[in-house]
Amino acid sequence: QVQLVESGGGLVQAGGSLRLSCAASGRTLSTYVMGWFRQVPGKEHEFVAAITWNNGGTYYVDSVKGRFTISRDNAKNTVYLQMNSLKPEDTAVYYCAADTRGSSWRSTWSPTGYDYWGQGTQVTVSS
Repeated sequence: QVQLVESGGGLVQAGGSLRLSCAASGRTLSTYVMGWFRQVPGKEHEFVAAITWNNGGTYYVDSVKGRFTISRDNAKNTVYLQMNSLKPEDTAVYYCAADTRGSSWRSTWSPTGYDYWGQGTQVTVSS
């Protein structure tokens, strides 16, 4: 029902900034939460940030608090991840995801809480 397309990834030096976008299409009115995850080789998807679609409540993993900001544009059906003060350890493939099932709040920080995923966009931070 929902299609997600990420964009905005690229190569940036440490301390720089990038803004990722995730455009949603389809039956987006059923979306409860949208989140960002990231993955590096050999590791599981790591929760980065999430936003409640209706009221804009936000959640972040501790390692990005104060540096990353998740936001939404309801008119454009788009969620953004503004990434500032980037560090080499932020290097990963970043995925956006949508929860259209109204999963438990405990699932917000887990990939299992989301039923639609984008293809990912590479973020590389050089030292």
